[in-house]
Amino acid sequence: MESLISLVNKLQRACTALGDHGEENALPTLWDSLPAIAVVGGQSSGKSSVLESIVGKDFLPRGSGIVTRRPLVLQLHKIDGEREYAEFMHLPRKRFTDFALVRKEISDETDRETGRSKQISPVPIHLSIYSPYVVNLTLIDLPGLTKVAVEGQPDSIVADIENMVRSFIEKPNCIILAISPANQDLATSDAIKISREVDPKGERTFGVLTKIDLMDKGTDAVDILEGKSYRLQYPWIGVVNRSQADINKNVDMIAARRRERDYFASTPEYKHLAHRMGSEHLGKVLSKHLEQVIKSRIPGIQSLISKTIAELDGELSRLGKPIAADAGGKLYAIMEICRIFDQIYKEHLDGVRPGGEKVYNVFDAQLPAALKRLQFDKQLSMENVRKLITEADGYQPHLIAPEQGYRRLIESSLVSIRGPAEAAVDTVHAILKELVHKAINETLELKQYPTLRVEVGNAAFESLERMREESRKATLKLVDMECSYLTVDFFRKLPQDIEKGGNPTLSIFDRYNDSYLRRIGTTVLAYVNMVCSSLRNSIPKSIVYCQVREAKRSLLDHFFTELGKKETKQLGSLLDEDPAIMERRTALAKRLELYRGAQAEIDAVAWAK
Repeated sequence: MESLISLVNKLQRACTALGDHGEENALPTLWDSLPAIAVVGGQSSGKSSVLESIVGKDFLPRGSGIVTRRPLVLQLHKIDGEREYAEFMHLPRKRFTDFALVRKEISDETDRETGRSKQISPVPIHLSIYSPYVVNLTLIDLPGLTKVAVEGQPDSIVADIENMVRSFIEKPNCIILAISPANQDLATSDAIKISREVDPKGERTFGVLTKIDLMDKGTDAVDILEGKSYRLQYPWIGVVNRSQADINKNVDMIAARRRERDYFASTPEYKHLAHRMGSEHLGKVLSKHLEQVIKSRIPGIQSLISKTIAELDGELSRLGKPIAADAGGKLYAIMEICRIFDQIYKEHLDGVRPGGEKVYNVFDAQLPAALKRLQFDKQLSMENVRKLITEADGYQPHLIAPEQGYRRLIESSLVSIRGPAEAAVDTVHAILKELVHKAINETLELKQYPTLRVEVGNAAFESLERMREESRKATLKLVDMECSYLTVDFFRKLPQDIEKGGNPTLSIFDRYNDSYLRRIGTTVLAYVNMVCSSLRNSIPKSIVYCQVREAKRSLLDHFFTELGKKETKQLGSLLDEDPAIMERRTALAKRLELYRGAQAEIDAVAWAK
């Protein structure tokens, strides 16, 4: 079972190294799930003396006012041999064999975090003590509760300390070691008061009574130690600390423990309780209880770790890979992101993702409707037909058919088709731009790099603009070609006036006959409708060839060409990831490493058992 306490010790140190020590944190926290023993007591309650008695060494700072201003995570390791030493987590390669220097380093490290002010800090100090005279145990020494701020401290210090203590002991995995002096009324004990608030049934509170030897003559603490005055689930344990005179004389801790044993064994009131009194017994009880609690919590910790590893893996995947340092790596990363974007864009056009169907709707509905809405009434009105036919004759009347008049009427009508043709080009262009926006938003990797996102979007829009111009030229050429060369077979197949019993010479002598002019307008309209029907099929081919096909084939070709000319620094500027995301990824990666290490450690212990 000793390996379980060692396991929790490792995990606590790893948590602290990552800045996870139970504070409010946006990242999943393992610290809160680890069982721990928090030492709580008011100032001058004998809290430091109890800890030093358990360890068997003088190592804690002493003085007036608030001496402990940061949590001290004290990890005791029982080892073979006679050599005793201490190590701080913030000084990993330094061993302390002089415990007076340990005391000094605790003070110095506190000042490094808080300055030389009397402020407090929730960031813990990790101290490991290796000795053959200790039991395997982890204790968290918290600042002593106080009722009055001393000089140099803010008025809020009283509440700040209480809030810090409460933040540790209110967690269900925390075992509370409540230190109270026997020479004061238990009802006024700061430790008991705050413990009762967070653990009203006393299910995770151990009561420790100090200064029993300093009680007034004629009084004793038997009722408390027997659980009659204030009952907890676990028996109260009394301790006799060294007096200030003993401390000043540097009385050996071994001698002090012997004197403590003798006191309980020789004092009539406490003789029957002597077997479960004293700091040595306290250390053994706490060690055994901590092992049992850790063992019961292991399945829950394993479950938390497995769940958190999955969450961290998922978020790291969403954040994407970190940026490569060299030019080749940066170029490859950019090309790979662009390839993903390009593939998503093609999927929209090909129907794998929604959006491409809007292009077909332009050809199937919008263009035909626009052509159908064309108003040829003005061009083919009686007045316009008469005007153009007459003007086309010049000073001589036409002999057989007003060919130039026909041509002018047809050309003036066909020119109006340019409008729907250009509108179709522009509408498809707008759809292709909209799909670029969609593809950019759906390319998760581009969210990682704001500048690259903008550059890719701009490059895509510039390409689409070039394609639109080419498409406009090609599509309008189709209309212009219809104006430039008329289909002669259409007119050859028209019925002649003579075949209908008409007078073939009527047009020579009466070229302003309404019926004749109306027939010309009808013929021109039929030809224009034939051309519209033809363009309805050829305009989509032109647009798809010049815009849609090219967008699929070479949307980012120009961007790639320019990309190859950029230096490392310029490539780096494209990958200017949001610093917050970079920090988040680094923190997540470290935390993932912690959790995977914790999983391996716990699995190893589980298999060993």
